[in-house]
Amino acid sequence: MMREASSRILEARRTKAILAPLGVAAPRTPAEGYAIQREVAESLGAIPPAGFKIGATTKQMQEYLGLNHPAAAFVPRISLNPDGVQFPFTDFLAVGVECEVGVRLGADLPYGPTTRAEAEAAVADVFPAIEIVEKRYGDLAELGTPTLIADQVFHASGVVGSPASNWRALDLGAMRGELTVDGVSKGAGHGRDLLGHPMEALAWLAGSGAAEVFGGLKKGQVVWLGSVTPPIWLDGPCTVEVAFEGIGRVGIEFT
Repeated sequence: MMREASSRILEARRTKAILAPLGVAAPRTPAEGYAIQREVAESLGAIPPAGFKIGATTKQMQEYLGLNHPAAAFVPRISLNPDGVQFPFTDFLAVGVECEVGVRLGADLPYGPTTRAEAEAAVADVFPAIEIVEKRYGDLAELGTPTLIADQVFHASGVVGSPASNWRALDLGAMRGELTVDGVSKGAGHGRDLLGHPMEALAWLAGSGAAEVFGGLKKGQVVWLGSVTPPIWLDGPCTVEVAFEGIGRVGIEFT
């Protein structure tokens, strides 16, 4: 059943089609969803992952998805794009962007309960980031949250900025981030919107189902810690920028 589910997920992406409910192949629990997500990663040659993303870090998104906690997904190497990258708008299905804090790990974080201090000690770099997401689902209630997890929780690609030189001296919880589209503000938030603090989000990830099926978090992996704004859905070609106080800015152009 896992192989059938992962095959249908990948075929929907290949054809840029809305992912239909998986019927008898659908995962019934988040744990089954993460197991299928691992199958997707293997099919894409993304083992070990280049990193991870965390979704549904806010109560608003958790309620929308029927969760009482965030959800996470692996990120393949092709999602690690530099500041200023250009993408054809038509490469994506119902594309959106998110205002994210990103980190690069300087040490492994084994799977299991992790404190905020332990998570922070494993971080080498902090930088502004953009996650590119796709609204590739119809009725989420019908699809089911475990299937959403299997399909990498909206993930399509991403952009990472330059590392901040003095991030350990900053109050990452208080820093403000803003996302603009063609110079117009579309949303803003603070680091504390990520489970109270960005490093709390990383600690959660280390004990998540995603970390379990991928064997923990590894040195060198990049993590999108979550968005301080809801997804911003785009109408057409545009320039997107994310800027965080203290850690800088990063941009992307959809042509």
